[in-house]
Amino acid sequence: MKKVRLEVVGLSYSQTQSGAYTLVLGEKGGKRRLPIIIGGFEAQAIAIEIEKMTPSRPLTHDLFKTFASSYNIEITEIIIYNLVEGVFFAKLVCNRDGKETEIDARTSDAIAIAVRFECPIYTYEFILKDAGVLLDESVGEEDEFAEKALQIDKPKFSETELSSYTTAELNDLLNAAIEDENYEKASKIHEELNKRKQS
Repeated sequence: MKKVRLEVVGLSYSQTQSGAYTLVLGEKGGKRRLPIIIGGFEAQAIAIEIEKMTPSRPLTHDLFKTFASSYNIEITEIIIYNLVEGVFFAKLVCNRDGKETEIDARTSDAIAIAVRFECPIYTYEFILKDAGVLLDESVGEEDEFAEKALQIDKPKFSETELSSYTTAELNDLLNAAIEDENYEKASKIHEELNKRKQS
């Protein structure tokens, strides 16, 4: 079965599921897009790597990469190989000393690992036909979809909202954000605290 190469082209808030994100994979050299609904933690893990942010402690996917690299295990590719009742199935293709092994994985985890190993992501034609979206060059709904989805959207925290908290409350919020591994929020809180120290 012929494989189709994909690349990560966007991550945005899901319009259909609260607390979820839409990961958009694009056909390399083509106009088809494959939107996949993923959880917030996995979306954050993908965004952190794409944005080249360094968390204070390793995330689960970073730990996996370190573990695999320590034992000379190379992830050669990720394949999204099936779609059943709206659920995508993926596998990691691993190589160690010339021996190839396939490991079943959730698609969101497979993509988070793929961006860390910088390995290719593939799917099959029947999956793109069933679940893919063709972007039209003319102005229309597809362009609106592309405009919304083909960018990495991160939660915004307004300065006005943060300025209404006391310094003690901000420190509590900062600790909670770090514990939740919400580094975008932590960064904004940290900026607000620094502003107060300078004034």
